[in-house]
Amino acid sequence: MRVLLVDDEEPGRINLRYALARHPQWQVVAECASAAAARELLAQQEVDLVFLDVQMPRESGIDLARSLSAMAEPPLIVFVTAYNVYAIEAFEVHAMDYLLKPFDDARLAQTLERAAAMLAQRQLAGFAPALRAYVAPPSGYWQQVSVRSIGRIECIRLEDVQWMEADGNYVKLHLARRCVLYRIPLSRLEEHLDPARFIRVHRRAIVAAEQCATLSVVGDGSYLLALRCGDTVAVSERHVEPVRARLAEA
Repeated sequence: MRVLLVDDEEPGRINLRYALARHPQWQVVAECASAAAARELLAQQEVDLVFLDVQMPRESGIDLARSLSAMAEPPLIVFVTAYNVYAIEAFEVHAMDYLLKPFDDARLAQTLERAAAMLAQRQLAGFAPALRAYVAPPSGYWQQVSVRSIGRIECIRLEDVQWMEADGNYVKLHLARRCVLYRIPLSRLEEHLDPARFIRVHRRAIVAAEQCATLSVVGDGSYLLALRCGDTVAVSERHVEPVRARLAEA
């Protein structure tokens, strides 16, 4: 399996090359010191996996990862960096993994095992359109999100989401028969949702407009929104009027 190393610092590339030498099934076919050089190489040569530094001069690894979405078959991406502040951004561009320097051989082996599983199961067939839909959705608003778990990527259509709630750095997506976790802050996800289809009801919750059924006041003066799916969601005072307006339109 073919590997590309992209890091503007040569010691970083050397260390990773030596670490990968312990895993002979992974062949380092090229090394690049910039995003521009990596883009040029990838236009001429296919690789399976890219180890990509986040911070590089002129163009960051995050920016390069976004541009790779235009490829017919984007390679798997593993970010390698000394700074964990980029973790959320890395997963937002569907990086397969995120290695924080310094990492040991056990952690690298875990990453390579996951990459091999994805390649063996031919998950890249779904990975390419998912990445393109994330970076450049045709309508301007997201139509789907890609939820990653070990060895697979699942595309969740937003039209199937009944409501969503914040759960730390994740969003819990409530579907008809199950819940799934998507790694993104709720406020960031809201920026990409069609306001005609979704409405914010609480700092921790967004619901599908079609799910809004009835709004009621409970004993302590707080508000609850009953959804057509049978769930109830708390409504904060600042969002009561927009919810009432949406119910009046229904």
